[in-house]
Amino acid sequence: QGQLVESGGGLVQPGGPLRLSCAASGSIFRGNAMAWYRQAPGKQREFVARIYSSGNTNYADSVKGRFTISRDNAKNTMYLQMNSLKPEDTAVYYCNNAWATLAWGQGTQVTVSS
Repeated sequence: QGQLVESGGGLVQPGGPLRLSCAASGSIFRGNAMAWYRQAPGKQREFVARIYSSGNTNYADSVKGRFTISRDNAKNTMYLQMNSLKPEDTAVYYCNNAWATLAWGQGTQVTVSS
């Protein structure tokens, strides 16, 4: 039984939007900074965005201005709104805490292609 469950991925055309969700158990979500990561084929997993319990956020330079991370503390859920998607955003997207110390979930595949 996973503690982190990602969803919302799919196939989208370049320039299109997509919204990812991450459901987490309350024990690991409450009060903790959470983050999105991604892993493209043949590449290492990389940081995408981080959100603190206060709502402050950080982004990788490659997604700044296009992606928005948010969280609903009442629902123990985190989101990643992705706009102006590019083919290089194609990857499996994962959520974890901000230190990436939890067991990884299955992730959700995002494919940006025409």
